[in-house]
Amino acid sequence: MMNAENSTFHPMPRRRFLKRSGLALGAAGFPLANHPAAAAPGPAGDRQLIAERATVLFQGDSITDAGRSRAAGETDAPNNQPGLGNGYAWLAAAGLLVSRPAAGLKIFNRGISGNKVYQLAERWEQDCLALKPEVVSILVGVNDFWHTRDPRLNYRGTVEIYERDYQALVARTQRALPKVRLVLCEPFVLRCGVVREEWFPEFDQYRAAARRVAEKHRAVFIPLQTIFDEATKYAPPEHWAGDGVHPTAAGASLMAHFWLKAVGA
Repeated sequence: MMNAENSTFHPMPRRRFLKRSGLALGAAGFPLANHPAAAAPGPAGDRQLIAERATVLFQGDSITDAGRSRAAGETDAPNNQPGLGNGYAWLAAAGLLVSRPAAGLKIFNRGISGNKVYQLAERWEQDCLALKPEVVSILVGVNDFWHTRDPRLNYRGTVEIYERDYQALVARTQRALPKVRLVLCEPFVLRCGVVREEWFPEFDQYRAAARRVAEKHRAVFIPLQTIFDEATKYAPPEHWAGDGVHPTAAGASLMAHFWLKAVGA
């Protein structure tokens, strides 16, 4: 990682950076919390996506998993730090529990490292629908692309398969949980670590597919790639994700900040 002496990056206060990033995202057409789904009035007539006493579920791959405990009593208990892992899901949950201590929220993490969309679908009944969440947040897609680049995995997925399976998963969720509120996070990578230039522009097609899924199903969409692209103007890519895929503490904190902003927390 670059240090302050050798870096060409100029540090700025965190508040100024986040404000500038938010303005840039808005100018790019990503209003985050102003998305129609997030802006719908809640029970109290406000703009919060998450109602009182809601069950909130984080789903996805290793970025969401973030080393969460599978131990009995820890993974099944809401608002439990070992069960929430050490990544953005835990930080976002902590933010909710601090800002709304009397709301009676129940927050779970069911991300599993290495998962692609079809693997989420295989465990969806137990790891999503059975929990009857009012809010489901999904981040999936990097493995659907990355695993096609590793011949040892023999995965022959395509962006068409990714989008088809993702559309089906979200539609299934809405059928089973008609009042569910959905937050779909854009798959992202940073140009460092395992990420290669030859990943582009093909990887960008997966990003676009995720956005189409969100638009079709009126989900809140969080443009994580745009957020991290803006962040690399402040600090080098390795600061946010050392291997280009898995966020550092700084990257996870950035994700949690904009996740909370998107849901109106």
